[in-house]
Amino acid sequence: MNVGTWLFTKLCGRRVGTDAAGNVYFEERRARPGLRRRRWVAYAGAPEASEVPPEWHAWLHYTTDAPIQEVARKSWEKPHLPNLTGTAQSYRPPGHDYQGGQRARATGDYEAWTPGE
Repeated sequence: MNVGTWLFTKLCGRRVGTDAAGNVYFEERRARPGLRRRRWVAYAGAPEASEVPPEWHAWLHYTTDAPIQEVARKSWEKPHLPNLTGTAQSYRPPGHDYQGGQRARATGDYEAWTPGE
């Protein structure tokens, strides 16, 4: 959290709750005339928006007025995985430049266009 957000949180924020990952959720103390109270999250570690559980996501986006009670996760639910897009661990299909740049040749259903023909 940067200094500006920290100061705004201390002066204007009201702590609403926390989730299992340690993220803390806040709401503005005073309502602004004609506007909704702002809501935000202070992440426990590196800011990772995909780590916000569905219960808190609904509250942050004004789908619900109060946070939904967190329930125990089902045995078939997978643990959270961060969004790896743009990192070295991201998915790279066969033929990607970082995977050697070679892919299977096109089958007979493709005919390449040649300019001037």
